[in-house]
Amino acid sequence: MKGLQIIKNQMKGIAVVALLMLMLLHTGCYYDVESELYPTTECLTQDMSYQVDIVPIIKQNCYACHDAANNFAGITLEGHGNLKRYVENGELLSVVQHVTGFSPMPKNAAKLLDCEIEKIEAWIEKGAPDN
Repeated sequence: MKGLQIIKNQMKGIAVVALLMLMLLHTGCYYDVESELYPTTECLTQDMSYQVDIVPIIKQNCYACHDAANNFAGITLEGHGNLKRYVENGELLSVVQHVTGFSPMPKNAAKLLDCEIEKIEAWIEKGAPDN
């Protein structure tokens, strides 16, 4: 009887070791996909659209102070005509680029992302169309 008990205990031990090895083998076959871990950070600036590309940037970063309702410092950026005035005098690009001599915007917040600034620049270079 003791011999049978010893064999059963050995079999349980072997089963546990085999299970652990299977678990290690299963978890050891994980491969990362580089493109999923590090997506392309390319900034696409071709064919910038006022409605699709520029308004969301301005709305998210500027409207809290410069929409028609708030109009801080008498500056309203809501609406193409209002925004275009600050494009034409160079103020929009200067404030978001934090050019010396201009009040850096957004006020008391982080500078716009480089890609957002590049999109604004590309839109302005195309004549800041109302598209």
